[in-house]
Amino acid sequence: MKKIEAGIYDPSDKGLWDALVRTSRNATFLFMRDYMDYHSSRYRDYSLVFRAAGEPVALFPANEDGTTVVSHGGLTYGGLLLPERCGGAEVMRMFDAMIEHFSRRGIRRLVYKPVPHIYHRAPAEEELYALYRNGARLAARALSSTISPASGTPHFAKLRERCIKRGIKNGLTVRETTRFEPFWRILTENLAGRHATRPVHTADEIMLLKSRFPENIRLYISEKEGELLAGVVMYETPRCAHAQYIASTPHGRETGALDVIFFTLITEVYGRVPYFDFGISTEQGGTVLNEGLLSQKEGFGATGTVYDTYEIEIK
Repeated sequence: MKKIEAGIYDPSDKGLWDALVRTSRNATFLFMRDYMDYHSSRYRDYSLVFRAAGEPVALFPANEDGTTVVSHGGLTYGGLLLPERCGGAEVMRMFDAMIEHFSRRGIRRLVYKPVPHIYHRAPAEEELYALYRNGARLAARALSSTISPASGTPHFAKLRERCIKRGIKNGLTVRETTRFEPFWRILTENLAGRHATRPVHTADEIMLLKSRFPENIRLYISEKEGELLAGVVMYETPRCAHAQYIASTPHGRETGALDVIFFTLITEVYGRVPYFDFGISTEQGGTVLNEGLLSQKEGFGATGTVYDTYEIEIK
């Protein structure tokens, strides 16, 4: 049985890191270093590379915040990125090596956000068992809404059907665009006015990431006679198409602009994708549920997927 050791990621290992991400059964493009490092000035990287007999076998994207390590503070999810062939006992040894490494370095708390199963190329929930074995507590749970287009066209609620028909009757068109700035103005106004918040990414940041990952980050808009009415930024991964940002103008809400976009994405663009995820409808670590937002997503036939956060106290 080969000993597994955890070591801190070095920028010189970027090629090695990215190669392991590409072959991991539960990684997505968010873990490529060109994505993770775009906001490196905000997060002190504390990513780990696991080696068995000197050979790299798994990764742990993370950042350090005092005596706390978070996997990862700048990403939606994190956790161990596992190779295609890796058994449960090996994952347990990875956790042992990780906890031992943190303890030696004075880390006292680990915040762990597993990659939800809808993104896995193959089941990779050994880490959930390892969390349980290491006394992890569930610290937050966000509720997202997901459909499976590849299983057949989902059942739309009558309200959503009426809104889709309204959008089609109003002559709205849907297309992909690379012009993010006009949509970002709508998105920023929406978030400020309705939620007193702002997008996680600035317009410049999302355009930088789009330039680095043109096949993974896409913007679809609905318009009429050149007027931008709504848009959805999609993050594409091998198993799941995720709606990262959603926004509409007041006129767009009146004319069913978002409904037409989602109908097009679900039935045409991503009709063969295993999962289409609308994103979370919860706030404050999952303690507050936005029932109106949830109802809208469920109207497209979506049901629940959770995005969990665990914490481990380290001695």
